[in-house]
Amino acid sequence: MILSLGLIGLMAGVIYLFIPHDDSAPEIKKVDYRVELLTARRAASYPVAAPEGLSADWKATSVRFQGDDFDAWHLGFQAPDGEYVQVEQSTQKPSAFIDDASQGGKATKATQEIDGRTWTRYTGGRYDALVHEGDGATTVVAGTGSFDRLTEMAGALKMT
Repeated sequence: MILSLGLIGLMAGVIYLFIPHDDSAPEIKKVDYRVELLTARRAASYPVAAPEGLSADWKATSVRFQGDDFDAWHLGFQAPDGEYVQVEQSTQKPSAFIDDASQGGKATKATQEIDGRTWTRYTGGRYDALVHEGDGATTVVAGTGSFDRLTEMAGALKMT
């Protein structure tokens, strides 16, 4: 029995050594969100936000517009440092929407002025977030990125 166990261990080692394997993170596919953005801007009841002027190091990874679900707009990015940053907008009740978009974040007393809009910082959830209520919808910039990255995204948003 010990001999069989040793033989099995030896075979597993040989297989591990000679079969190629890659432990690096998979390359995240970039998506083109222009068509969805145009659709959302035509259909939504509020000015839809999308970034302009970000460096080419920002990679759009997901996009979604759900007109039947509170005109919900989602745009996800991989930041240059590999962190995740998303833009979420909706006409849903702000408290429920913010909780969902930040995955449990709570408002802090800290606010910041970005490009003429007042944003409130949310922390404590899975994501940190910047939240702006106004313009007919609630806008949330959230993710695993630092507040500097979230601020960079919020500053690049153009709402039309």
